[in-house]
Amino acid sequence: MSGSSPAARLQGLFEGHRLTPTQRRIAHSLVRRAADAPFLSSVELAELAGVSQPSVTRFAVALGFDGYPALRRHLRESVPADGETGAEAAAEPVYNAYQQAVLAEIENLRQLAGLLGDPGPVERAGRLLAGSRPLPVLGLRAASSQARGFGYFAAKVHPDVRVLDEGGSMLHDRIEAARRAGASALLCFALPRHPREAVDALAYARERGLTVVTVADSAFAPVAAHSDLLIPAAVGTGLAFDTACAPMLLGRALLEAMCDGLPEAQARLEEFDAAAAARGLFVE
Repeated sequence: MSGSSPAARLQGLFEGHRLTPTQRRIAHSLVRRAADAPFLSSVELAELAGVSQPSVTRFAVALGFDGYPALRRHLRESVPADGETGAEAAAEPVYNAYQQAVLAEIENLRQLAGLLGDPGPVERAGRLLAGSRPLPVLGLRAASSQARGFGYFAAKVHPDVRVLDEGGSMLHDRIEAARRAGASALLCFALPRHPREAVDALAYARERGLTVVTVADSAFAPVAAHSDLLIPAAVGTGLAFDTACAPMLLGRALLEAMCDGLPEAQARLEEFDAAAAARGLFVE
């Protein structure tokens, strides 16, 4: 990464590591103080990030170093001597942490576009979801908003959508109730950090005979072993909390595919639009 900016070199060091929100705060603090990063003590970095000194040590270990001194030594060795950057580096745009997060999400969307070059898995998923009456949609913790968003729109075209966005002892009961009512498939949104409860729920759903369709951040996510059809969509990890633009867009693609499998979908949408207009539901 010689020739790139100090901030870009730091960002490259952090990429590919699953960091906790606390560790990401430390990473962001280093990026914001990229020029000073190799010279900060663990105490100074902890104060800068607003975390404890042991958190800084755990952060260094999470990156593969023996401790913070080893990380700081690596940062010092990677700093180019004066005059080594050259005109090419000077011409490179320097992005702040927020811009880098957006650019990373754009790359996630490009990867999703490439994946959708084969529409077969999404089309198959759409048929499975369209044919399930009712249709349970599972999403816990970080994935709950994805499940609710899908459920909101799906309910406009599907006759019986049941969003399962809360865990607890009733979760298996609600899955069983959906199965008894005639459900044949379950859609799951699974995002880091993966709740054990979601993994257990998918295992139970398959035991009860449901076909599990999953949107996850990776084909190797913990839910993969309990999914009949898993379609991956990467999450962004450049901010303190994951960003999930690609999973959301994949969810909309699944909605489109599901509509294609519901002959009455268009009629239901037109009925809703007419009712909404009659009620003055939306501001024109």
